[in-house]
Amino acid sequence: MGVAVRIIPCLDVDNGRVVKGVNFENLRDAGDPVELAKRYDEEGADELTFLDVTASKHGRGTMLDVVRRTADQVFIPLTVGGGVRSEDDVDQLLRAGADKVSVNTSAIARPELLSELSQRFGAQCIVLSVDARRVPEGGKPQPSGFEVTTHGGSKSAEIDAVEWAKRGEELGVGEILLNSMDGDGTKNGFDLELIEKVRDAVSIPVIASGGAGAAKHFPPAVESGANAVLAATIFHFREVTISEVKNAIKTEGFEVR
Repeated sequence: MGVAVRIIPCLDVDNGRVVKGVNFENLRDAGDPVELAKRYDEEGADELTFLDVTASKHGRGTMLDVVRRTADQVFIPLTVGGGVRSEDDVDQLLRAGADKVSVNTSAIARPELLSELSQRFGAQCIVLSVDARRVPEGGKPQPSGFEVTTHGGSKSAEIDAVEWAKRGEELGVGEILLNSMDGDGTKNGFDLELIEKVRDAVSIPVIASGGAGAAKHFPPAVESGANAVLAATIFHFREVTISEVKNAIKTEGFEVR
């Protein structure tokens, strides 16, 4: 593969606390984001992702204070998303200590935002977050069979997920954060078909997210084309450690950091 696979814990933050649920519902408290971030830094995570899970829904900006405090404590790259709507939002997050900013709902509403952000801050700073699911019965058919959703997976954007990832690359984003909404929180494994389809469509790095339940779930995601693998619940509640995931991936012949 050439480039080492990155292991990324994801911290879903709501009102300054880390939360976790199934398909973004029934959220339960998983701790203080800064404390968890510190723990992951010590345990060998390659990066961290913070998502303000209710930002778009409630029209709130992302929590800059949490980002600042985390950036003071950890020394691995930090990606922050949720409620990012403008160049000013990105500027504030980068100044607070984020290394990358992920954009989701606002880019669906106005795709040109992605090229504006990428031109101003550089492609390496901009991540397109794609919340994808299989088109449900009665939904608008899509060529890939996968559609983009918004508002924590509760609303269809009626856009083909694979085409949208491709469009993101064309507009200048540096990475795709590909979240399977069908898999989110279920612990049944990553959606390999989704990863393969997006991998075939883009040349930029793909971060696979949604569905990890055991260390053995990670190597197939990498095999399917993920450059990085992201998980939340299993890391927060110590069901699986970062070193177990790295060992599982290494055992299958892939390079890890």
